[in-house]
Amino acid sequence: MMRERFELPLPPRLESAVGELLDNLSACDHQASKLLARTGLPRWCRASLFFFLGYIAKAEGRVTEADIAFTESLIKSLKLSPRQRQRAIHQFQKGKQAQTLPAMKAIRLRLSQHWSPTQALKVAACLCHAAQLHGKPGKPRRHRCEDAVDYLGLDIRVVEDMLDSYACKAWPYQPENLPQPTNYEEACKVLGITRRDSLKSIKQTYRKRVSSCHPDKLPRGISATDLAKAKERLLRYQQSWDIVRKRHQASQAAPGRDQ
Repeated sequence: MMRERFELPLPPRLESAVGELLDNLSACDHQASKLLARTGLPRWCRASLFFFLGYIAKAEGRVTEADIAFTESLIKSLKLSPRQRQRAIHQFQKGKQAQTLPAMKAIRLRLSQHWSPTQALKVAACLCHAAQLHGKPGKPRRHRCEDAVDYLGLDIRVVEDMLDSYACKAWPYQPENLPQPTNYEEACKVLGITRRDSLKSIKQTYRKRVSSCHPDKLPRGISATDLAKAKERLLRYQQSWDIVRKRHQASQAAPGRDQ
């Protein structure tokens, strides 16, 4: 049986750093600009950040207003001076014009992996945010984002983790329109959780989801259509929780064993 991608762990140090980064991103409502405003970004990282933002923005041939607005939000969050802002825009323009990535681009960020991946992960979070400005990223944006993250010296599975976090916790979704979950990954999608969430956190999320659509908690006079949707949503949550609960029980019964 093919192992699900949820079972492929990152190296321990990177796994821990990604988890911490995603916790911070979640605390910032998945707004990369808030993340940078809260944690900052060293000057030596900024040229690479804005270059890669331009590179991703041009992935589908046209830079959108959303790309420009997002870049401006990062400039504002970093409180760049007029001269620093001009340099950031220059790097963005260079990234737009690039068809391939220069071999030495982001070399300092790659070297920084020897002592800490923290700064590279913050840049990666901004790039993943840029990739999904219009929702689930298409192949051109996703591929350019993965290329850029690879140049940062990070495992490109980081992109998967970050986009999963956005998909589960930031994008609107209607679980009642999803098919009945048959595996752990599909169950996580329905519940709006990621593989990094603890069982305690998942249980809290499940109870919150159920409370929002349980017939006993719905307002009086709700239409038959809305009631049917709520019941279908409740069923999906219950089916998903059953899969997640059994998965964690099996993991605890046989620690270290591949599921």
